[in-house]
Amino acid sequence: MRSGRRVPLWLPFVLLVALPLVELWALIQVGQVIGAWWTVVLLLVMGFAGGWLIRHEGLRAWRALAETLSQGRMPHRELADGALIVLAGALMLTPGFVTDAIGVLLILPGTRGIARRALTGALARKLLVPPHARRPGAGPEGPVVRGEVIDP
Repeated sequence: MRSGRRVPLWLPFVLLVALPLVELWALIQVGQVIGAWWTVVLLLVMGFAGGWLIRHEGLRAWRALAETLSQGRMPHRELADGALIVLAGALMLTPGFVTDAIGVLLILPGTRGIARRALTGALARKLLVPPHARRPGAGPEGPVVRGEVIDP
């Protein structure tokens, strides 16, 4: 039996429907303020800047991973950074201002640290077994009977 919270089944559906609507609303709002052509130019500039930033931070994370491995240490921080940079890259590939803003926050080293702590905390809650669950005694299958096995 698994412990912890489960993701509601409706959440991915809401995200898949709500995120494009929020992006469309943001594009329309920006387009009304600066014009349609400048909005397209801004999206292209953000795409190129995001690509450069992903490449720069990705190489930096790769070097940090290689250095940590060469020192014989566990690269938990570097692996989390790499996962966040990949997620940021996927968000930056999605056209729109909201996903680009979230992607930039995940790429920048200062704000990536906050996301890394949230990610490692969520993984720790998901993967680690609480101390009370490891105690012998009554469990979901019933009480534990202590005894000795005797082979005939």
